[in-house]
Amino acid sequence: MNHLCDFGLIGLAVMGENLALNVESRGYKVAVFNRTTERVDEFINGRAAGKSFVGCHSVEELIKNLARPRQVMMLVKAGPAVDALIEQILPLLEPGDIIIDGGNTHFADTERRTRYVEDKGFLFVGSGVSGGEEGALKGPSLMPGGSKDAWQHIQPIFQAIAAKVGPNDDIPCCEWVGPRGSGHYVKMVHNGIEYGDMQLICEAYLVLQEALGLSNEALYDVFDQWNRGELQSYLIEITRDIFSVKDDLADGYMVDKILDVAGAKGTGKWMSQLALDLGVPSTLVTAAVYARGLSAQKESRVRASKLLRGPLDRVPSDAETLDWDVELSETVRMAADPRSKAELIEAVRLALYASKICSYAQGFVQLQAAAAEHDWDLDYGQCARLWRGGCIIRAQFLDRITEAFNDDPHLENLLLAPYFTEAVHRAQFSWRRVVTQATQMGLPVPAFSTALGYYDSYRRASLPANLLQAQRDYFGAHTYQRTDREGTFHTDWLSLRRPPKD
Repeated sequence: MNHLCDFGLIGLAVMGENLALNVESRGYKVAVFNRTTERVDEFINGRAAGKSFVGCHSVEELIKNLARPRQVMMLVKAGPAVDALIEQILPLLEPGDIIIDGGNTHFADTERRTRYVEDKGFLFVGSGVSGGEEGALKGPSLMPGGSKDAWQHIQPIFQAIAAKVGPNDDIPCCEWVGPRGSGHYVKMVHNGIEYGDMQLICEAYLVLQEALGLSNEALYDVFDQWNRGELQSYLIEITRDIFSVKDDLADGYMVDKILDVAGAKGTGKWMSQLALDLGVPSTLVTAAVYARGLSAQKESRVRASKLLRGPLDRVPSDAETLDWDVELSETVRMAADPRSKAELIEAVRLALYASKICSYAQGFVQLQAAAAEHDWDLDYGQCARLWRGGCIIRAQFLDRITEAFNDDPHLENLLLAPYFTEAVHRAQFSWRRVVTQATQMGLPVPAFSTALGYYDSYRRASLPANLLQAQRDYFGAHTYQRTDREGTFHTDWLSLRRPPKD
C-alpha cells in the first residue's frame, strides 16, 4: 500500500493552511512544510488533527513523502524567497516532477522561472489564486500557466479544489491558461479590474451619500436591490453587508469610523505599468491606483480642505443659487424629492454598470496585447469563466463576457459586442448626468469620469492627436502621416508660420 502523499505544500500562513485543508478535504493526502517548523506542529496538532496530513520539518522530508510525479506548491512571499526555495527544491527532484508557485508573483518572474526549471528537466507552474482566505478553504479561482505537460498531473487536484459554477455547480473555475507567465498575468489583470470595480463602487457610495444624504440603512437597501440585477456580484454583496455592521466599540456604524486611507499590495500598479509598456489605455486601473495614492495623503488633504474651496460643503435644504453663482437647483432638489432621489439612484446604478463595462473592456484589451507580445494563445471567454466563481470580481456579468468571446473569439473590444453596445447606449445619458452633477457639487469621481472619457475617445473616428503630432513635428521634427496621401512627412513650421502681430 502506497502511503506517500499526493500533494506537497510549502508555506503555512492562513492562505497556505486553508488551501492545504481544501486539498485534503477532496480525498488527497497532503505533506506540509513551513520555514518556522513550530507552525507545522501547530497545524498538525490543531486544524489538521485527525486528517490525512504529514507534517514535515524540512524541504527534504517533504519531497521524500511525495508520490511521483511530485507536486510541490509554494505559497510564500513573492520575490527572492521564491527563487531561494526553488534552488532548495531542485536538487531533490526527479525528471517530470512539478514545482507550483501559487503566490502573487509578477508574471515576468514566472516567465523566467518556467524556462529555468524546464532547462533543469522539471516542470513549473505559475498559478494565480484568487478568493482570499475563504476562497482558499472553500473553493478559489485558479489560473494555472507554465509547463503544459504539468497540467495532466495537477488538473484533478486543481479542478477538485476550485470554486464551481453552472446550473449544477459542476463547472470548475480552473482551466489551463497558457504558457509560462500567462497564468500570473491573467491573475494580475483580475486584480487590476478589482481595483477599478472597488473604486467605482466607492464613487457610487460618495454620490449617494453626499448628493442625496442616504443613511447607511438606505445604502444597504440600495445595494441589496442592485445585487438582485445585472450588477449582482461579490463586491456589491459585501458592500451591502458593510453598511449593516454596527461599531462594536462605540455608537454608530463601523464604516463611518474607518480612516479614509486605502492600502495596496502592488498588482494594480503592475497592470498600469505594463499597460504603459504595451501602449494600451488601461485608464480605469490607473485612476484607481492614483485614487488610493491620493487617499494616503490624508494629512495634506486635511490641510487643503481648510484652504481650497469647492461649490458647496453640503446639500442645502431647498433649491437656490449657490456661492460662485453655480446653478445647482436640479441637484439640490434631489435631497427633498423622493421621485428625483429614485431617479438619481437609478442613474448612479447605470453609470456604475457602464463604467464597469469599460473597465473589463480595457482589461481584456490588455490581455490581448500581452498575448500577442509574449506569444500566448489565450481563450478570453475561458478567462472570464475562471473569474465566475471563487474570486473577488466574481459576478453574473462575467457570463455575458464569456458569451461575447464565444460568439467572436477575435472580438477586439467588449464595447463592440452587441449586448455591451446596447448596455452602454442605454446607460450613457444617466452616466453623463452623474458625472456632471458630481462635478457641479465638487464630488471627486475620477473612475466614473475616466471611464466616460475612454468611451467617448474610443467611439470617435477622429481625435485631436493630429494637433499633437503637429506639435511634436514642430519642436522635435518627429514627422507625421497625412490623411490624403501615403508616406511620412515633415514640415518646416517656423518658416511657414504666420508671424505674430507686433
